[in-house]
Amino acid sequence: MPRLRSSPLQPDSLLLLGSAVLLSSVPSGPVPAASSVVSESTVSWAAGALAVLRCQSPRMVWTQDRLHDRQRVVHWDLSGRPGGGPTRRLVDMYSAGEQRVYEPRDRGRLLLPLSAFHDGNFSLLIRAVEEADAGLYTCNLHHHYCHLYETLAVRLEVTDNPGAHWDGEKEVLVVERGTPALLTCVNRAHVWTDRHLEEAQQVVHWDRQPPGVPHDRADRLLDLYASGERRAYGPPFLRDRVAVGADAFARGDFSLRIDPLEPADEGTYSCHLHHHYCGLHERRIFHLRVTEPVAEPPPRDSPGNGSSHSGAPGPDPTLARGRSVINVIVPEGRAHFFQQLGYVLATLLLFILLLITVVLATRQRRRGGYEYSDKKSGKSKGKDVNMAEFAVATGDQALYRSEDIQLDYKNNILKERAELGHSPLPVKNIDLDREFRKEYCK
Repeated sequence: MPRLRSSPLQPDSLLLLGSAVLLSSVPSGPVPAASSVVSESTVSWAAGALAVLRCQSPRMVWTQDRLHDRQRVVHWDLSGRPGGGPTRRLVDMYSAGEQRVYEPRDRGRLLLPLSAFHDGNFSLLIRAVEEADAGLYTCNLHHHYCHLYETLAVRLEVTDNPGAHWDGEKEVLVVERGTPALLTCVNRAHVWTDRHLEEAQQVVHWDRQPPGVPHDRADRLLDLYASGERRAYGPPFLRDRVAVGADAFARGDFSLRIDPLEPADEGTYSCHLHHHYCGLHERRIFHLRVTEPVAEPPPRDSPGNGSSHSGAPGPDPTLARGRSVINVIVPEGRAHFFQQLGYVLATLLLFILLLITVVLATRQRRRGGYEYSDKKSGKSKGKDVNMAEFAVATGDQALYRSEDIQLDYKNNILKERAELGHSPLPVKNIDLDREFRKEYCK
């Protein structure tokens, strides 16, 4: 969608709204796009079977408008107001010309051109701007038939210095309070302005490339139009065996059926979907391979296989007799799982029993040791101790002390000390000064 500059309207420019819109808009239109490959696959079918190449698209379903062209709608929303709040729907209009204003205060203040879906001008006119009108305005275009959605944003500011500028993402329009403002939204693409001959702009065709032939030299097989017209091409041996459902545009199913399939049908097939009105161009590629048909085994009761009606087929005499090994693989079931689980549980139970046995034996041994020590201590406690047995004969001690100890001493002082230590003599008062003097004189 083109982005166009907007400017505040002066009172003398409100006479011709349509002229003002056309002067500030630039015509635009979509450039036809080449078919884009959305899928590519390789399929194999046996010769003689029914081959089906799936090509489906819900966007190609053609439905006649029974609601007076209400499949195209434009609506203006307001968000980002200074006071905050959710997005508010201001006005909307269908392509049939029906216009609806949601707020009572905006009736008569907000206007959309009645010829919007004819000249592509969806601009919004605010007669007298108020401070509450400031915010972010979005122009939203919906085409329910083509599944299209386009939007354009314009920010409105109310100040004393009118003007307009671009902030890098959207247009910012600055107007004075009480003056009119025009929020420009122009899109002159034919999908928003034209509706006639929609069925003539929906085309589906199938192409076939034999092995080794490039895409630009493919052979056309079928042409299908939403109006019901069909055209068949291709070689005669294939033309009568290909078909597409009669209700293809009603269900969006354009699958190609080849019945019966022959080895000469092998190649590359392309399904082209063109919706010029909605701008849809898609291509699906199928690489078809034809395999040999699977031979059916002959019946057992046929006379040519050497068998009777009541018995199994006889052995082939041309085959040499020998030993044969047959490998039989029995799938594991639930019984095998439970068997393994039983082994694990039994092993765990034995381990627990062994552990309990060791613990009990250890505790029993410790308890026996405690009883033995208790008995021993009990015997020692119960026995009366006769202190007379431990009495020491004083007479022996006196005799021992009274014995003369034959020792050699170097001087008399040591001898006297030794005698004092071994004899129970009364305490003797010794003059230390005298002893020191004796020692000094020596």
